[in-house]
Amino acid sequence: MSIKHGKLRPPVPPHPVTPDGRYFVVAGRLWRMSDPALDPEIRQQLVDRLMDARRRIAAAKKAGDGEAERRARATVDETKRSLGERGPVWWTDGAPDFNRRLVTNTPYADWYAASSQGPA
Repeated sequence: MSIKHGKLRPPVPPHPVTPDGRYFVVAGRLWRMSDPALDPEIRQQLVDRLMDARRRIAAAKKAGDGEAERRARATVDETKRSLGERGPVWWTDGAPDFNRRLVTNTPYADWYAASSQGPA
């Protein structure tokens, strides 16, 4: 929470999130959110594992250890799948997956253009 003019305000998400909560937008591209049905404790364990694997990627690159980098990248992929950010979608209404697509080329284009974060 942040305080502005003596009032507590919830933190503002760093990136806009689609109205259905399926994606967030970075540099005009959609990225799938984690499965909201995940238990918060399990989600945190997975996020911790993801961050550790990303640190191992950086260390392996710095050391020039291609095999360690490959293993760490495999852990990132496996963990992102466990979070629901890759692989089969976590929603059940049959809507297609637009992960990694430019938001302007998806049904979210009008929402994004109208949002304060959208293109000028």
